[in-house]
Amino acid sequence: MTFRPTLAVMLALPLFALVVGCDEEKPKPKLKTRETIGKTTQEVRNLKPELAKGGKQTDGKIHATDYITVQADAYRTTVANLAKMKVKMEMDTYAALNDDKRPATYEEFMDLIIKKGKPDGINLPMLPYYQEYGYDPDAKELVVIEYPAKKKAMEAQSDKELGRK
Repeated sequence: MTFRPTLAVMLALPLFALVVGCDEEKPKPKLKTRETIGKTTQEVRNLKPELAKGGKQTDGKIHATDYITVQADAYRTTVANLAKMKVKMEMDTYAALNDDKRPATYEEFMDLIIKKGKPDGINLPMLPYYQEYGYDPDAKELVVIEYPAKKKAMEAQSDKELGRK
């Protein structure tokens, strides 16, 4: 007599493997950077909710002090400042044509300035994975939001991959 697995046994084996494997620590998803050179975006976030999520508004200045990182910091800061100038110019033009009225809400800003009623509105230069553009409806300006937790998590992942710490 030969052994033929029954349907119950065939269904139980994967379930058993799943239960036995539950004790192991599941690997965390690998964090990824993103391409920035030559890339653009129209993604702009609403500032207030992003600050509540742990984002910090940048001051638009270069803070690096060592020779190697100052190059990247200068590039990143300059790109963001140029994007802010482009949006300010569009906002000034809109205000000049509309009795000095500027978009009051995030939604108006996205519709009237970034999208301009068409899909090919303003394309902003892509920022690094730990920064995003934001709109401050109180100041009526484009800002850069930095997420220190994202930056720290990527540094920890890199250190682990390189065998540091």
